[in-house]
Amino acid sequence: MGNHIKTVFLLTAMTGLFLVLGYALGGRSGMIIALILAFAMNFFSYWQSHTIVLKMYRAQPLDRAREPGLHDTVARLARQAGLPMPRLYVIPDEAPNAFATGRDPEHGVVAVTQGLLRLMNQEELEGVLAHELGHIKNRDILISTIVATMAGAIMFVASMARFSAFFGGRDNEEGGLGFVGVILMSILAPMAAMVVQMAVSRSREYLADATAAQVTGRPQGLASALAKLGEYTHRGATVDANPSTAHMFIVNPLSGRQFAGLFSTHPPLEERIRRLTGAGPSGAGPRDSTGQKSTMTEQSRAFWDSLS
Repeated sequence: MGNHIKTVFLLTAMTGLFLVLGYALGGRSGMIIALILAFAMNFFSYWQSHTIVLKMYRAQPLDRAREPGLHDTVARLARQAGLPMPRLYVIPDEAPNAFATGRDPEHGVVAVTQGLLRLMNQEELEGVLAHELGHIKNRDILISTIVATMAGAIMFVASMARFSAFFGGRDNEEGGLGFVGVILMSILAPMAAMVVQMAVSRSREYLADATAAQVTGRPQGLASALAKLGEYTHRGATVDANPSTAHMFIVNPLSGRQFAGLFSTHPPLEERIRRLTGAGPSGAGPRDSTGQKSTMTEQSRAFWDSLS
């Protein structure tokens, strides 16, 4: 199924959650208001969601004068990937991480933390940057950015629904789910939004890893970077991330938190590293790297297509 159809499918799912929350909050009138809000959010997300995400993490433009080497590296990797040069941003955070955003390759953005630039050697940094360029090349970032914006809005409306249930005085003649229904939906809707995020992110991470290995020709660089990122994350050195945008990062910034694994938006780091290094299950030993990268791509695409 094409990427545009996937986008429509995900936006429809998010819009459905909005409608249910609207009905729970205000009956038929609430559902109509939620529908209007959902259309407005979808339109706004397409054009401005990348700006929201960058502002959320206080990301600043990273010009060539400040980091000429980084610009040269990204420009070279972008050429190898057949992409235009993305804009670069730096996040003022010592926790190592990175994400890509933007509605299409012509408006692509790669954001890295200060901690990532300090921690990674050149080969590892290229692996991380190529992974983010992989998201841009595979046109994942529009979907993930819109889902992040919509999920955040759903969580906000769910909080309003809980507040209304306890302190509001909605007219029952308009319909609705009642007090118990509102409370249940205000809990279940954010969980459903997280499930959509998981479906989007897990398979696309594998595919971006495979693309990075193909672009750099050195999958061990990204594997080493993922190992470092996993170690720092387990130590608690994580970006102070909003759950609605956690799926955008190269490693889950919430994985160090209690119960975060129950709704992880990322596949296990160990499995990602195993696929990159070509090691089989249970230490079966290395496999041919070309065949491994092909298998990674085929498995990722097959899993993503199975969601349609």
